[in-house]
Parts: sequence; C-alpha cells; structure tokens
Amino acid sequence: MSRAPARPRAEPLFLASARGPLFAIHHGPAGPARQALLYVHPFGDEMNRSRRMAALAARRMADAGVAVLQLDLYGCGDSAGEFADARWDIWLDDLATARAWLHARSGVAPGLWGLRLGALLALDFARRAAAPPRLLLWQPVTSGAAYLTQFLRLLSAGEMLREQHARGAQALRAALAGGETLEVGGYVLAPQLAAAIDTLDAGAMAPAAPVDWFALAPGERALTPAIERLVAAWRDAGTPVTLHALREPAFWDSQELIDCPALLDATVAALHEPSHV
Repeated sequence: MSRAPARPRAEPLFLASARGPLFAIHHGPAGPARQALLYVHPFGDEMNRSRRMAALAARRMADAGVAVLQLDLYGCGDSAGEFADARWDIWLDDLATARAWLHARSGVAPGLWGLRLGALLALDFARRAAAPPRLLLWQPVTSGAAYLTQFLRLLSAGEMLREQHARGAQALRAALAGGETLEVGGYVLAPQLAAAIDTLDAGAMAPAAPVDWFALAPGERALTPAIERLVAAWRDAGTPVTLHALREPAFWDSQELIDCPALLDATVAALHEPSHV
C-alpha cells in the first residue's frame, strides 16, 4: 500500500544573533525546495494583524515547493529585545542572519517577501547586500516619511482622546529630533529608528532583482498614479516589475481577521512564472 505524499510542516525555531535569539517559523516543502523566500513582516500592530495571512501564504508556498522562513525581527514578536531598542540597522543584520540560515537549510538562494514597511526594509536590504533572486512586495510602503507621519498621527489622536494638548506630526517629529522617545499605540518609538524610517524612499531603491508588486484595494483603484509612476521609473532603471492589482481589503489594518484568497492565489501563481524561477 503506497503512502500518501508527505505534507510540508511548520517548524518553530530560534536563530542565534549577537543581540539574542530571533524567533522564526520554517515552512519546509515536502521535497527539495525549488525556491526559498524570507518573509519580512510589517511594523507595529500591522505585524500582528497580518500573522494569519502570512501563515496561510507560507503554507501555500511550501505546498508549491518553496521553502519559507517567517522571522520576528529584534524587539518584535517572540524575538529577543524590546521594541524601544529596535533599530533599522539591527533589523538589516537580522535579515542577513535569517537569509544565511535559510540558504543553508534549503540549498537555494532566498528571495525576499515583504509586507508594508517590511517591503521597504526588504528593498533597503536588497540594495545593500547581494541581490536576491526575486522580490515579492505586498502593498509596499513607498515613502518612509509619509508612513512615519501616519504612525505619529495615532499618538496625536490618542492625546486628543485623553483631552491632552494634542501635538501635530511636526511637533512630534521635533520631539524625536530632540532625543525624546514616544509611545505610539503601545509601541515605544526610539528617535534613531524614526530617523531611519524618515529617510527611506522606494523611488530611490530600484532593485536589480525581478519584482512582483501586489497592490490591494477593495475598489477599482489598487494601482494609484503614484505607484504607476514609481514602477515606470524602476523599469526605466532596468528593474523587471510585474504588477498585480487585486480587489482585496487591507487585512493588515483590520481589527478582524480577514482572508484574501485572491492574493494567495496570485502570489503562488507568480512563483510558478518561468521568468522568475
């Protein structure tokens, strides 16, 4: 009697780093890996709200023969450190550690799969390190400055609700520039991390690797003029970019668990494209 084929399995583990253990989950395919991807999670509460979709996608990818490593960056999730101690350069080091581990485990040079600010971190890592074989970008943040402003507005809104003097984004930026740490939505934001995010611009990060860019919106405007201009500039710089516009909700910004099956299907289909293998 023949056995049913083995199923991919999720393996929780800790990676050693100079600052303490980093929690990760390895999704290994049943057979030899034909590709490998390192998942770069989003920022703050977006990370927690995205865990289900990231896990669903990782399992689907493993079913398709892709080894996936989900990493909790330093100061995030179940990894060592406090969020207040997180720094952009530490996170870049974390990605180097995780990529080396996944390469050794899978035998395949890993690509990068980033969501929201994690996509911007993946792009920054890709331009500093050896170019990955591919990049999957789920709803990437394109301007660190705009993202930081949006994040700081959460603190402004909280101060208003507490009937305190509500500081605007510029005043909060000035506080950070003066060395003040800020607690935003339960996350203690260090001035050094804020300053690093503030300088990031995806338009200046055209990667050498092929890119699959997934733009999500529940209506018709998943591809905004700003995205189209940025992608055109990347293509002019020689980056192969495939755009995927999907009518899916912003699951990373919802208090409720939301599944996006079309995003899962489109992502797995992109991994099968011959031009990217």
